[in-house]
Amino acid sequence: MKSPEPEEAPRQRLIELPTVLRQAASNADDHWGILLLAHGAPDSLADIPAFLLNVRAGRPLPREAVDEIIHRYQLIGGGSPLLKFTTRQAEALARVVNEVRQKQALPPIPVHFGMRNWKPLIAEAVSRLSREGVNRVLGLCLAPHNSRTSVGLYRQHLEDAVQKSASGMQVEFVPSWHDQPELIAAFREKILQALNRAEQSSGQPVPVILTAHSVPARTIADGDPYEDEVNETAKRVAEASGLRCWCVAFQSQGMTSEPWIGPTVESRIDELAAKGHRNVLIAPVGFVCDHVEILYDIDVVFREYGKERGIMVWRSESLNDSPLFISAVYSIVTPYIMQKAASQGGA
Repeated sequence: MKSPEPEEAPRQRLIELPTVLRQAASNADDHWGILLLAHGAPDSLADIPAFLLNVRAGRPLPREAVDEIIHRYQLIGGGSPLLKFTTRQAEALARVVNEVRQKQALPPIPVHFGMRNWKPLIAEAVSRLSREGVNRVLGLCLAPHNSRTSVGLYRQHLEDAVQKSASGMQVEFVPSWHDQPELIAAFREKILQALNRAEQSSGQPVPVILTAHSVPARTIADGDPYEDEVNETAKRVAEASGLRCWCVAFQSQGMTSEPWIGPTVESRIDELAAKGHRNVLIAPVGFVCDHVEILYDIDVVFREYGKERGIMVWRSESLNDSPLFISAVYSIVTPYIMQKAASQGGA
């Protein structure tokens, strides 16, 4: 059965503020800033040893592990595009936020980004916001699903940076946005585009594996919401996309001896091969832009794994700076700031 045709992308939703919110925003003394938070990644092969030390809090990896990671980055062009796309995301969000605020006679809000493990670091971004006069910052992690192993660490880094260099700055934080409607729409757009290409090429229905990064199993056992949120996102994306044959898998398990959550992508490919499928679309819904987990783990490792089993592996494009994705982020941060402004004073 042919996949549903992608709908024309809806125009960016502009949030009109009630008069009471506009008055609260324009009359208050607080000066807001938005800080997007990301993992960070090496820009070149020469950056990799120092980057890995940041990731591991100064604990060195064995030389063979470092060499393996360098090899992976060599295969994707010698560095990560994460900085390029995060820069574009922040710039696009700043344009949308402040075009709307200008029309509503509200002061502009600076939008910056900071990385947990590479440059520009979160602490550097906080210092920049402080120099710009920001005294209330809204942090948004560019990972939609809440886990203490990821989002929890970003929040802690942000709060530590504020305490050290901007102690008067008040921190607000978006803990999770996995079910945000515009986010689901953004994933749907990319999935249907890729699915139509795959099915036109193969001439048959193509199953879809929706993926997110794995986390240690003990994290979920301790009550972390991450796995449930990933499954909720996958369900909503599948329903919105009209998918008939789909499943969830967790990818990029860590290089540690402890168990990480699954099922793995490899096991899902094995299941599909056993059922006679010869094509599969991998759609990463736990990531919002290209980086090594996309360009190496999917485009190199999983494609080769599928090839060895007679399966052609396709992938949906990452969201990167797509207009629907920027609309999703805008639709999270703007109401959040205005509600806080109305209840506590100031945007």
